[in-house]
Amino acid sequence: MTAPRHFLDLDRLDGVTLRRILDRAVAMKRDRDAFRDLLRGRTLAMIFEKPSTRTRVSFEVGMRQLGGDPVVLKQDDMQIGRGETIADTARVLSRYVDAIMVRTGGEDRLHELAAHASVPVINGLTNESHPCQIMADVMTFEEHRGPIAGRVVAWSGDANNVAASWVHAAVRFGFELRVASPAHLSLPPALLARAAAEKGRVVCVEDPAEAVRGADCVVTDAWVSMNHMGVEKQARLDSLAPYQVNDHLMGLAKPDALFMHCLPAHRGEEVTDAVIDGPQSVVWDEAENRMHAQKAILAWCLEA
Repeated sequence: MTAPRHFLDLDRLDGVTLRRILDRAVAMKRDRDAFRDLLRGRTLAMIFEKPSTRTRVSFEVGMRQLGGDPVVLKQDDMQIGRGETIADTARVLSRYVDAIMVRTGGEDRLHELAAHASVPVINGLTNESHPCQIMADVMTFEEHRGPIAGRVVAWSGDANNVAASWVHAAVRFGFELRVASPAHLSLPPALLARAAAEKGRVVCVEDPAEAVRGADCVVTDAWVSMNHMGVEKQARLDSLAPYQVNDHLMGLAKPDALFMHCLPAHRGEEVTDAVIDGPQSVVWDEAENRMHAQKAILAWCLEA
């Protein structure tokens, strides 16, 4: 039996494959009707161990636009929440559906699911990465500014799972990534070492102005989540305050620099209203392009 085509992380696929997926996404956005029967008769199971707005709606609507059927499974709906193993869940779902998308915590859960599934598994988010988001982000940048190769993308804030996927993208798509974060919230050394070994241009600094100066795109993400409470939450907010993307910081980038945020945004924390609602912001295009990028990912996984 042929091994399934999983979409687990950008660094697991070559740049040519990722480019073909993005080209398909652009075509799907341009002419939705041309692909409305592409996945007819196919079913996607979507496992949500973490809450979601964009991931759920974009995958569900995207699957329907391709003629397929989505099935939403929350942790409380499944026996996996009552002791069934991930491996057994993968084996059972593989008998029912054609692909599985999972939004989970530890990356080990994603990989265990993929190891035991006989159908494609798609990473809808883990604590370590968010590849579907970055495919949409690259698509959005290129819609507005042309090829991303050779450009400069600056990240300001907590170097989280989304930032990690930006590192993978910098290597695969050939742009420079500058990441500004406090030392205790910086990218894992192993991730940077792998990027350097593949000739990736990734620079880590603590000064956000140094990262943003002359950049073509400025990116940030929320600083706190439901896991951060009380004293820990306040400590994070205090240490990240200098990394807020505001008019001053955006003014250091190129005059036509784009602003991106994967959402949801905590307005007044990592970004000001003036920036996220301003003329350089493309966050709503990003959100829409999640759907188109994921449609192309689904088509690639199912070889359709």
